Amino acid sequence: MSRTAIKICGLTRKEDLLDAIAAGADAVGLVFYKPSPRCVNLAKARELARWVPPNVCLVGLFVNASVEEVNTVLNAVPLDLLQFHGDEDEAYCRQFNRPYLKAARMAPGFDLLEYANRFPSAQALLLDAFVEGYGGGGQTFDWSLIPKSLPLPIVLSGGLTPDNVTEAVRVVRPAGVDVSSGVELSKGVKDAAKITAFIAGVKKADV
Repeated sequence: MSRTAIKICGLTRKEDLLDAIAAGADAVGLVFYKPSPRCVNLAKARELARWVPPNVCLVGLFVNASVEEVNTVLNAVPLDLLQFHGDEDEAYCRQFNRPYLKAARMAPGFDLLEYANRFPSAQALLLDAFVEGYGGGGQTFDWSLIPKSLPLPIVLSGGLTPDNVTEAVRVVRPAGVDVSSGVELSKGVKDAAKITAFIAGVKKADV
């Protein structure tokens, strides 16, 4: 059985970033969506990026950003992977010549198979709960909505916590999991103990 990759997103503080890396995160995410309480500016992003080792993937999250905005970040921050959470189409996503994840907002009636076919160049689909605005807001969705066969790997997100991630991985068997609010003390402030417990929960499911 392949190991489930783990991404800790919405990092805003150096100490939280280092805690995530020390606990064994495979990827760390920075948010570049201004309405988000977890958004970081370029100066903060550059500072945080300095502490990310080569074996950890640095991800940048964008929502309906202009091409200029994404390129400005790319020129300043050494992102390994882009994550698009808005209404971006495939041509937009692949123009930056970086691997990317495309978020899908899951709800009853949503055709994930058709959606996946619209993004053949994506590295994976990130499945999040559908809520007003963008991002899952810490809400889970019905995992039975995920088709058994998809043309792309999936990264499971939306309401994951140390308490439910073992079950989530066992039920869905995603290529990766993504957590933000589920390991926080408050928005943008992570809890080292929760990060450690979350990663342990994923590893338990992988056994």
